[in-house]
Amino acid sequence: MNKYDLIMIRFGELSTKGKNKKEFISLLFDNVRNALKEFSSLTYERRYDHIYIHLEGEDIDRVVDTLKEIPGIHSISLVKRVDSDIELIKKAALDLIKDEEGYTFKVTCKRANKEFPIHSDEVIRSVATVILKNTNLKVDVHNPDILLSIEIRDEGTYLFFKTIPCMGGYPLGVGGKALLMLSGGIDSPVAAYLLIRKGVRIECVHFASPPYTSEGVIIKLVDILTKLNKYQSEIRLHIVPFTAIQECIYKNIPEPYCITEMRRYMYKIADKLARKRKCLVIANGESIGQVASQTLASLKTINEVTSFPIIRPLAVLDKEEIIRLAGKIGTYEISIRPFEDCCTIFAPKNPKTAPKLDEIKKFEEKLELDELIEEALKNIDTRVIK
Repeated sequence: MNKYDLIMIRFGELSTKGKNKKEFISLLFDNVRNALKEFSSLTYERRYDHIYIHLEGEDIDRVVDTLKEIPGIHSISLVKRVDSDIELIKKAALDLIKDEEGYTFKVTCKRANKEFPIHSDEVIRSVATVILKNTNLKVDVHNPDILLSIEIRDEGTYLFFKTIPCMGGYPLGVGGKALLMLSGGIDSPVAAYLLIRKGVRIECVHFASPPYTSEGVIIKLVDILTKLNKYQSEIRLHIVPFTAIQECIYKNIPEPYCITEMRRYMYKIADKLARKRKCLVIANGESIGQVASQTLASLKTINEVTSFPIIRPLAVLDKEEIIRLAGKIGTYEISIRPFEDCCTIFAPKNPKTAPKLDEIKKFEEKLELDELIEEALKNIDTRVIK
């Protein structure tokens, strides 16, 4: 029989949200229940500082694994709740610690309910004395094998040993919706994860250039989004046919400027799609200076085509940091599959790293792409990954 009867959920960043805290916690509460809907016997309890889940005999490991991947949860603990009576607290502490492995222990106490008549220090001494008398454990206040935490609250007293770190951030949906430019490389899936972690729902847009790009790229994208479904259970993917636009650019524009022009037209299409899909921002996996189109000068020139806010979660991260995050969320091995997107295949040998806007606009006078843009928007292939 499980010695714990509850999971305590902590909010982390939500604790600083002031007047919005109640709304944020309500959204997180709904997200938690939705994520755990397959565990039909669980019951829930929402309070100002925590959410509690009554375990009711469910598979604890699976419940914990699910909670660790919900945006807005800072940490969780398996807890035992008893009435706030010192004798009941001591008995519960002794019963729980007997099953723990180790030679030394420490007790901490947080007395959130100030009406409880015994101060925290006295609770600690009283509980530690019972443990010393009835076990072979020794006290070590600096580096204990076992840390027993006690929290005395209005509704009862909670006892637990471990604090399990979770995803953190904000509840999904609290930040609105972003249209993410998804390439299939290492970077953009990490940007997606960081946005979701901050409570932003995502839809994705990908620019495909068959026959230059293969169906293998689309399979990569679906597999990547399936990994991200752990954090957002349903993600819409818009695949834009970009071949005709790309061919027109390469036919009429000097090669060093082609990547800049490609990105500008991608942003023009993303702008129109984001407005149609009621997104608040456009986002991508760009990192300053990583490639020619991501120098500050290039970004300024490319950005000029849209008034939409552009979010770049990876802007100041090193490649090593991005790869580490990609490994953590499980997208790295998928992203390095040898299927290239249109930006990689059409990358010029000597791209301009500081393209001037007046030059770009002169080149664009040769292009008549408005009809091709409208055609691309009409023929978007939208898939829902869930």
